[in-house]
Amino acid sequence: MDNNNEKNLFGEPGHELANNSEDAFMGFLHKIIRVAVKVLAVLMVAVIVWGIGDVIYVLYLRLMEPPFFLLSISDILATFGAFLAVLIAIEIFINITLYLKTDVIPVRLVVATALMAISRKVIIFDFEKITPMFVLATGVVVLALGITYWLISKKLCE
Repeated sequence: MDNNNEKNLFGEPGHELANNSEDAFMGFLHKIIRVAVKVLAVLMVAVIVWGIGDVIYVLYLRLMEPPFFLLSISDILATFGAFLAVLIAIEIFINITLYLKTDVIPVRLVVATALMAISRKVIIFDFEKITPMFVLATGVVVLALGITYWLISKKLCE
């Protein structure tokens, strides 16, 4: 297997869902999938806009509660969580648009998005409410995703 084919296994250009099928039925199914992906892109934009509105609304409510214009640590963590949720939605939208542009499943970006999502969870942990086993399991997931991302990146640089 040459270096180009190895890169293709990790979602780089060339690892696409074939669009040039000679089978009319498979071509029809591919068109349905592309329409579905476009619908998902529109819905993700709606989620992002809604998420931004939610962040603004929640921040406004918390700033208007006495003491005015002051946030507690839990308010700040909740705000961080809301911001990061919107950023994750943006990453998912980027995944969708990359697929639409190239028919490529961007594995490295998907792993990076998963790493960002689990990192968001770690940032907003409430250590008074979670068990040590949950923290350990989350650490294992972060480590596994980090190693996976590193291996994919290393393989692509070769």
